[in-house]
Amino acid sequence: MINGTTELVAHIGYPTHAFKAPLIYNPWFQSRGIDAVVVPMGCRAADYPDFLRAVFRLTNIRGALITMPHKVSTVALLDDAAPAVAIAGSCNAVRREPDGRLLGDMFDGAGFTRGLRRKGFALAGARCLIVGAGGVGSAIAASLAAEGVASIGLCDVNERAAADLAHRVMRAYSNVRAAVASADPAGYDLVVNATPLGMNDDDPLPFDVARLAAETFVGEVVMKREMTPLLCAARARGCRFQVGSDMLFEMIPAYLEFFGFGTATPDELRAVARPSS
Repeated sequence: MINGTTELVAHIGYPTHAFKAPLIYNPWFQSRGIDAVVVPMGCRAADYPDFLRAVFRLTNIRGALITMPHKVSTVALLDDAAPAVAIAGSCNAVRREPDGRLLGDMFDGAGFTRGLRRKGFALAGARCLIVGAGGVGSAIAASLAAEGVASIGLCDVNERAAADLAHRVMRAYSNVRAAVASADPAGYDLVVNATPLGMNDDDPLPFDVARLAAETFVGEVVMKREMTPLLCAARARGCRFQVGSDMLFEMIPAYLEFFGFGTATPDELRAVARPSS
């Protein structure tokens, strides 16, 4: 029951009809007896800077989940930011520090790498290829670099975006080699599809799966279906893989820890998650 002691987590974006976070967080809070609630808050881009500041004037606010279209614009509204924010150029979590300053972090990539670790993939020293250097690809690059991979190849139709991301990675993590690369997956330990390819039945594959070695781990970010055409092809070649929704359920424990709610396992979150229809 929501009452006068309930702490709020604002879920800010626009539009809100597709928000899934309340269907996962709120049942988990209830199952743990935590007096908190995630509340969808629809806010258009023009109103967002003033709205974010106003939200954090509430005395019972614990933090904010930030989604489209505000992830990029949030960066300029922060007082402090984690390294992942600087690399990705976007932010999806904000909390108010005891001194009133707003601290931001980005957990898309953390969800991805947590999933890899849980599946036994050795991140330290790995050779990685990310196809797609947009928001989610940038976040994944940041988290891979933080985990100590040896190198990150970045492929994008916008070569400048890939080059800029490589520069930001190496500026933050001088021990990681990052560079623009082709979409050829040969020779990598990890290959990630960070593009929307796979959302539609007639989408081409993001890279040539015939060039995949059986030892290569394949990661997917598309969540519309669990087994995308890419993952089906990778499985047929004997590759280990990670489905897109794993990133979501691995990301939520990182959020919970950031906001000071403890942690959860993906299995616990999947068990309590309410269907959206």
